[in-house]
Amino acid sequence: MKYCSTCGQQVEQKIPAGDNRYRYVCVSCETIHYQNPRIIAGTVPVWDGKILLCRRAIEPRYGYWTLPAGFMENAETTIEAAARETLEEALAEVTIDGLFSIIDVPHINQVHMFYRATLVNGSFGAGEESLESRLFAADEIPWDEISFPTVKRTLEYFLSEMPSGNYGLHVTDIRPPSAKRLDQNTSSRNTS
Repeated sequence: MKYCSTCGQQVEQKIPAGDNRYRYVCVSCETIHYQNPRIIAGTVPVWDGKILLCRRAIEPRYGYWTLPAGFMENAETTIEAAARETLEEALAEVTIDGLFSIIDVPHINQVHMFYRATLVNGSFGAGEESLESRLFAADEIPWDEISFPTVKRTLEYFLSEMPSGNYGLHVTDIRPPSAKRLDQNTSSRNTS
């Protein structure tokens, strides 16, 4: 950030009084510009025991398979965002069955939230951000072509619980190998 969105003057990074982090602060009007993590919301859509995945038509990870998900918009809930992204990317209407995973990705300032979902009528397609979409049985998941670590981890949790049908809520994080962990527990917290 170079300029203040309030008055147009230059900003500088400093720790404001009473704060503990560097922020962009306007040198003229002293507006503090907070930057906060972005929320990615999506679904694990299921139909007839199979999981719907989309092949990405955009970067990053063009051509890789993903769960339908994307950035939450202002004035919508995480459930609305997850359902909207599923409709946009997979042309699929879903019924949201419950929150399944919350994965913090602090090194890129994101929080990924995935909901269990059921396709409304079994129909799906490929939206503008998808090359194709397809239903995969558990033993057909293209593990070497999964787009992001959050998607892979969510699928691993989901497939481990799918046989019993007893789904928990998984809260965890993903950090680069070099990052020092504050919490040395590497497994998810299942809050079921």
